[in-house]
Amino acid sequence: MATISPDYPWPSTACLVQDALGAKNAGAYDVSAACAGFIYAAANAAAMIQTGTINKALVIGADCLSKQVDWTDRSTCILFGDAAGAVVLEAKEDTETGLIDTVLFSDGSGTSNLLVEVGGSKHPHGSDSACGKRSTITMAGQEVFRFAVQAMGDACAKVLSKAGMTADQVDLFVPHQANIRIIDAAAKRIGVASERVFVNVDKYGNTSGGSIPLALYEAKLAGKIKPGDVVMTVGFGGGLVWGANLIRF
Repeated sequence: MATISPDYPWPSTACLVQDALGAKNAGAYDVSAACAGFIYAAANAAAMIQTGTINKALVIGADCLSKQVDWTDRSTCILFGDAAGAVVLEAKEDTETGLIDTVLFSDGSGTSNLLVEVGGSKHPHGSDSACGKRSTITMAGQEVFRFAVQAMGDACAKVLSKAGMTADQVDLFVPHQANIRIIDAAAKRIGVASERVFVNVDKYGNTSGGSIPLALYEAKLAGKIKPGDVVMTVGFGGGLVWGANLIRF
C-alpha cells in the first residue's frame, strides 16, 4: 500500500486493509514514496512476481492529504485532495501484458522543499524540538514546480529508452495529477499529443499515492484503455522521489 497519510505511525495501513479483506495468506506492508508511491509499489510487486517470491499482489495507492494541510495556507490547501485506487498484478506465462519497465529516482537533498516537519521521531508532537515547526504540509512551490517539470520529463524519456520504445508506441499517458502545467510540460517533452494524455486534476486535485490508480480506473471506465494498450505512468513527490512505469494492459 502506497501512502504517506497512514492511519497510525505503525502498524502499517496495509495490515489494516489485509484484515478488512480477510486476506489470511497475504503479506502486507506500506510504501512511503509520497506522490510517486504507486510507481514504487507497483515496481515492488512486479519484481517479487518476476522472481517467483509471490504469485499475486494487490497494489493500493491511498492518501488523505486534506488532513495534512493548513486550511489558512492558500498556497497549499487548495491543491491537495483525498483518493484511493488499486490494481491487481499476477504471474502469467506466455503473455505480453503487465509491467514492461520501470525507472525510480530520488534526491534527498530536496527534502526541505516538500515535507511535513512534525510528527516523526525527529520532531515528535509536543516536543521541544517541534516548537516553531509545522505539522502540516510545507511546500516551496516554485522550487517544486521547476523540479517536477524536469523530473517527470526525464523519467518518461528514460523509461522509454530503457524499454527500447518510443513515445508513439504509448497509447495513453497517465501522469500523477499534480498540476496541469507540469503535466503539459512532461507530455511536450516526450512528444505525446494532448489527446493521449489523461487528466482529472480539475476534479480531485493532487491526491498523492491515490492519483495514478484513480486516473487508471477513470481512463479504463471511459474506454481510453483497451486490451493491448501501452500506458505510461509517471509521478513525483516529497523525498524528493520520482519515477515512471510502462504497462501493457
